[in-house]
Amino acid sequence: MCGRARLGAALAWRWYRQYRARKALRVAVTGGAADHLVDRLVPDGMGGGFHVDFLLLTLRGVVVIDLRDVRGNIFGGDQMAEWTVMDGPRRFTFTNPQSALYDRIAAVKAVAGDVPVEGRIVFTRRGRFPKGLPKWTLMLDGLRAEFSDHGVHGIARERRPLPRGMAAPEGRRQAQLHGRHALSARRARSRRLMPVSARDPRAPATRTP
Repeated sequence: MCGRARLGAALAWRWYRQYRARKALRVAVTGGAADHLVDRLVPDGMGGGFHVDFLLLTLRGVVVIDLRDVRGNIFGGDQMAEWTVMDGPRRFTFTNPQSALYDRIAAVKAVAGDVPVEGRIVFTRRGRFPKGLPKWTLMLDGLRAEFSDHGVHGIARERRPLPRGMAAPEGRRQAQLHGRHALSARRARSRRLMPVSARDPRAPATRTP
């Protein structure tokens, strides 16, 4: 019984540390904003949606945040399809996240009305860019410096809320499934009714891992 109690206490302490770390990270991302939304699905206009980690309301408008927690030295550039991570003996790549960020910005603009929208890919303190930061990329410590809270009270007085026309996390899976079925049906109808020269070859973008 004593061993089980110690194991339970260790697991509880581990959970608590992880909870505190997640809470601190959320505060670090949203601390300089007048309002924010977390973990949302923004409609893509085709029956599906794009997942967004954070939406911040700042003096400059709405900021779409793609948060990345990657440990090690990161080497990436605007023209590189893959970014490389070197963490001691480990080496791996991930897809350039800039294109996915542009899709999310466009989706948020569609529901934000006349509020300006921009976006940033934000990396936590566990990562480093020895060769410099690519375009639209920030380290977590630089987020508040770029989107400072000067004038936040002025935004609050204008009563300009963040766009709420997006699904909460619990509705994400259902929205994705519905979007896939709707998109498949739409494509099938288009192939039957539209000439080949008029078909749109574009496919909806998806979130990069």
